[in-house]
Amino acid sequence: MTRRNWKQAAMAIAVALVAVPATAQPSAPPPLVDPAAIAALNGMSAYLRTLKTFQVEAATATDEVLEDGQLVKYNGTTNIVARFPDRLLADVYSDRNERQYLFDGKNFTLLARRVGYYATVPAPPTVRELADVLSAKYDIEVPLSDLFLWGAPGWSTGAITSALDMGPGEVGGTTCQHYAFRQEGADWQIWIQKGDFPLPRKLVITTMTDPARPQHSAIYTWNLAPSVNDAAFVFTPPTGARRIVLADLSK
Repeated sequence: MTRRNWKQAAMAIAVALVAVPATAQPSAPPPLVDPAAIAALNGMSAYLRTLKTFQVEAATATDEVLEDGQLVKYNGTTNIVARFPDRLLADVYSDRNERQYLFDGKNFTLLARRVGYYATVPAPPTVRELADVLSAKYDIEVPLSDLFLWGAPGWSTGAITSALDMGPGEVGGTTCQHYAFRQEGADWQIWIQKGDFPLPRKLVITTMTDPARPQHSAIYTWNLAPSVNDAAFVFTPPTGARRIVLADLSK
């Protein structure tokens, strides 16, 4: 904007302010934590916990911060089939690796497709417990773990310091409501499908503890009635794959 244009804009703003009637009062700012946004998040979480079998595909994009602060983005696809409480199959494809995560109710197997290695370890009896055990013992994160943690025992909205309803939005042709949340270390947004099936359709997380503000995003496509049986969760090592041992970091 040129100096002259800046002065014209300032004059227009000043005239608009003067034109406000003397009796008018500024509207109250919206609440920092909108109860409706929290209620929508709770409703979505409760609905997710009612799903017994589902298939979801997520198109993901994740920023990595280089040593000089430059952001590099990696794209990927995650396809999950879950049958609660004790079955999970996840295939992850990204620019950097290909992984398969398989849980049959007794054992967990991780397959690194490109290098031809796999490892199998005893597992707890449920998917929700599996996420905790893998994180604590092996520093492994279950793909799309948020989908299994929202609304689960111990989950709470208590850490949220800001919750805003950003209005309607659309994700892949699905009508959604867009919400923005803030908690220590992270800003995040979620688009929740409207209607009787309040599914998360899009998630964007911004890390606030890094000056580069890296982001992770996922766009979800759901199938609530997949055709699946026990055989889908049985691991068969690919030809030539070699078994290795996962290091137990808790020891």
